[in-house]
Amino acid sequence: VQLVESGGGSVQAGGSLRLACTSSGLTFDDSDMAWFRQAPGGECELASTINSDGDLYYADSVKGRFIISRDNAKNTLYLQTDSLKTEDTAVYYCVTGDGNYWGQGTQVTVS
Repeated sequence: VQLVESGGGSVQAGGSLRLACTSSGLTFDDSDMAWFRQAPGGECELASTINSDGDLYYADSVKGRFIISRDNAKNTLYLQTDSLKTEDTAVYYCVTGDGNYWGQGTQVTVS
C-alpha cells in the first residue's frame, strides 16, 4: 500500500490549499480514510475522516473550514482547507482508517 500526499505549501492567513492523497495497492473504495496533522513540537492530531459510506468527521479545530472528500474512481482522498490560520501550520498525513498505512506527509505553513 502506498499513500502519496500533495498540495501543501505556504500561504497567508485566510488563504486556502487543497491537499490530495493518491493511493495504490489498496481497495480504496472499501477503505475508511483520514487526515492527521502534526504541528511543530506538537502531538499528532486527527483532523478529519471519511468512511467508505461517505460519513464524515471533523475535529472542532477545523470544522466549518475544512472539507474532506474522496474520488473512488481516482483512488484519491482530498482535504480542502479554507480560512487557514497560523495554528493550522503542520505536516498533514493521509492515513488508512485502520491506522496501518501512512503517507509521507505534506507541509502546510500559514503565516
